[in-house]
Parts: sequence; structure tokens; C-alpha cells
Amino acid sequence: MDDAAIQDLFEGIGQVRTRRMFSGCGVFVGDACFALALRGELYLKVDAASEALFRAAGSTPFTYSRQGREVSLAFWRLPDEALDEPDAAARWGRIALDAARRAKAAKHKPARRPAGRVSAGRASRR
Repeated sequence: MDDAAIQDLFEGIGQVRTRRMFSGCGVFVGDACFALALRGELYLKVDAASEALFRAAGSTPFTYSRQGREVSLAFWRLPDEALDEPDAAARWGRIALDAARRAKAAKHKPARRPAGRVSAGRASRR
């Protein structure tokens, strides 16, 4: 699937752009990567909140072999129903975009207080 087809498929969820990654491309809205186009398939980002939906739709995870082991990523194949139905593609795309945003937010936890600061109510020892 080429970049224009991917953008058309997900036009209902925002300003979609693609970026070359691995042997395919990542699909982004803003700075959130919500899909991968690899091996002629589209894989959407999943998390604990959305995996059951993908499983129920008959989707399967993206896997590859590394050092004799099979590795699964948090990206599952776009359900077949969504390939020909723009509303379904947009619905699945929004689910994946929400998962990508949750994953991104979890990575950006608040910074810890710098060492050496004194909290209110405690005297400094100098």
C-alpha cells in the first residue's frame, strides 16, 4: 500500500503522514505513530485497553523472528472489514491513535526533582 492510499484510508482521523521505518513505513498523526505498513499489510498500535477488540475482530499481531525466537510487537493487523470501508478504517485508526497517545504519555512521566533541593518546611544544613 503506497503513502497516498494510507493517507486516504485514514483521512477521517486527522492529518496523517508517513515516514520510512524498517522495511516499510510508520503512519503518524502529529508525533504519535499509530500504524506500521510492513510486508504488504497495515498494522495498528494496540495496548492493554484495545487488544481484546483486535482479537475479537480476528486480527493478529505483527511478529518477526530474532535469534530463533518469535517476537511480537504491540501492532496488530488492520481488520479486513476496514480495508474497504472508510468509516471502519477511521474507527480502527482512532482506537490505534488513542493507544499510541497513551503509550507516548506513559513514556513522558514527570521529571524527578533535582537533587539538592529542599522541600518546604525543612531547613537547609549548611
